[in-house]
Amino acid sequence: MTATLPRLQRLAHPDFTRDLDATTEELHALLDLAADVKSHPDHYKAALAGKSLALLFEKPSLRTRVTFELAIQQLGGFAILNEGRIGIREPLKDVARNLDRWVSGIVARTYTQKTVDDLALWASVPVVNALSDLWHPCQALADMQTIREHFGDPRGLKLAFVGDGNNVASSLLLNSTRLGIRFSIATPNGYALPSDIVGMAPATAEIVVTNDPAAAVQGAHVIYTDVWTSMGEEHEAAERLAAFKGFQVNDELFVHAAPEAIFMHCLPAHRGEEVTDAVMESSRSVVFDEAENRLHAQKALLLMLLSGGESRS
Repeated sequence: MTATLPRLQRLAHPDFTRDLDATTEELHALLDLAADVKSHPDHYKAALAGKSLALLFEKPSLRTRVTFELAIQQLGGFAILNEGRIGIREPLKDVARNLDRWVSGIVARTYTQKTVDDLALWASVPVVNALSDLWHPCQALADMQTIREHFGDPRGLKLAFVGDGNNVASSLLLNSTRLGIRFSIATPNGYALPSDIVGMAPATAEIVVTNDPAAAVQGAHVIYTDVWTSMGEEHEAAERLAAFKGFQVNDELFVHAAPEAIFMHCLPAHRGEEVTDAVMESSRSVVFDEAENRLHAQKALLLMLLSGGESRS
């Protein structure tokens, strides 16, 4: 007997170009849907039948590409990939308006947030930010799903980010604090989270900004890090390697965390730099749970962006 699904909630915002395009209420609903999609994938296998995605990737990808392709396919639709810089061969506004005539949505993995925003400006179909220089919102959705799986209600937990105040850290800040998670971040001088992004968190958020990794992870339930040199910053690699000395996540740093603390990383990891191999391979590491949940969280996101809102069977 085929299960009849309840009406699928649509995001009020037409795009998902940044984390705050989903309200706090919608964030909770999206994570609930992601959990149900993961538990009952067959219920949703035709939910987006006939829908199509254009994947525009300026940067190489493993997790993002595979999980978005699988997500739309397992929901009954299909994806088309185009790699290379956007707006070079022809104006971005022409790219957007061509795709607008062909596909149901656009997923863009770009060097700059402006590219994502301009695609959303010129296209009438939903545009999803699959990574930009400012935000990594799809990663953060999978991270929040993973934290809920391991701890249940996340309110009152503490997440400590150690490393570069980059796009991943920004998205983690906005999503974790909206779920009631205390957020601390330790960065070297010159690599802090932008103050305007910290200011976007809820007024009630508990946030600690420091240059001391041990202080940041004190009592933390989640320790998170990312590479010290992101794609497009390779020319800064030597300078960053020197600046981030002392910010490695290792067994010695975990001593300061809560006994039940888990380790998270968006991947790919540079083992021996921002994290040791021992931590990556330890029982506390949930990095592959996160990677798996990219699929389920993005399915939920696509359902809330592309579904017609009607009951589905």
